[in-house]
Amino acid sequence: MTKKRVAVQLPAVAKQIPLEERYSLELESLGDVAELYEADTSSPAAFIDGVRDADAILTSWGVRIDQQVIAGLEKCAVIGVGSVGVDMVDVDAATEAGIVVTNVPDVFIEEVADHTMMFLLACHRRQKEMDQLVQNGDWYKGRPILEKNPRLWGQTLGLISFGNVATAVARRAKAFGLHVIAYDPYVTELKMTAEGVQPVSLEELLTMSDYISVHPGLNDTSRAMLSDDQFSRMKDGVYIINCGRGPTIDQAALVRALDSGKVGAAGLDVLEKEPIDPNDPLLGRDNVMLSPHAASATDRMRPETRRRAAREVRLVLEGKWPMSCVNPTVLPKVDLERWQPYPMNRGPNR
Repeated sequence: MTKKRVAVQLPAVAKQIPLEERYSLELESLGDVAELYEADTSSPAAFIDGVRDADAILTSWGVRIDQQVIAGLEKCAVIGVGSVGVDMVDVDAATEAGIVVTNVPDVFIEEVADHTMMFLLACHRRQKEMDQLVQNGDWYKGRPILEKNPRLWGQTLGLISFGNVATAVARRAKAFGLHVIAYDPYVTELKMTAEGVQPVSLEELLTMSDYISVHPGLNDTSRAMLSDDQFSRMKDGVYIINCGRGPTIDQAALVRALDSGKVGAAGLDVLEKEPIDPNDPLLGRDNVMLSPHAASATDRMRPETRRRAAREVRLVLEGKWPMSCVNPTVLPKVDLERWQPYPMNRGPNR
């Protein structure tokens, strides 16, 4: 059987290592059905030339696979994205072209949930400020500051979107005594109530929450969904946590809300622009904790992500529906076999 050609566009790796070693994790699934080759990412034109006759593309970061790139694909059946977010691919253009787009929605869920809770607890206990007091020799100033804090038990955490990560966060948060509410128009109320989470409207979430954690994928609906108007309706001193997608929050509006005291503290793993500008007004604040888009990182995350992305691509190359299709409307239009029940407990996976 002639092997399929799979173009690989993954993070930079040591070029001196043979390709079979560099992509050994992907080859665990694809080695007997496909040959992998690295696409030239020196320019969009070079990338298009390199992937023109590919049967599949595996990508994570690098050249954005936009409408122009997709228009140049002559035989590509699937674009496998090695992350939860798929904003590096023009999914609508891929759907129009009959190309399946897959992602990896369930590999590093627990890690991101842990990071979210870390931010929530650290913001609540003002850990950045407490550490600085100790570093500066102000040992006795910490307790008077924390004595003004309400106890965490009984406070309300609002989850915007209730996908895999938010579900894992809810389970953790309830162990700390938080009342958890959630807004997600694509998830059934039964899914939320089964987790002991109260379904609410977005307006209710904004006005009821002491803490708000932001989890939706990035799309036209979610971009800048928290801006001046939304912040104005929140409780004074609300805490904002974002380990999802940076552009879901209007960052300038967040800065204004921090300056006014409307937002009491923020914990952000993701930002509108990454890496952060050295002059960004979020820097240098006692009540803002930042991490460098690293919430998902553990020793398991990258290897399992690569394996899972490759398994998705293999399924399509074998003529089967993938496990996680970002654009499910394309599936009935392509010559692929539906071989497993398709879960319907939420809407589009993006």
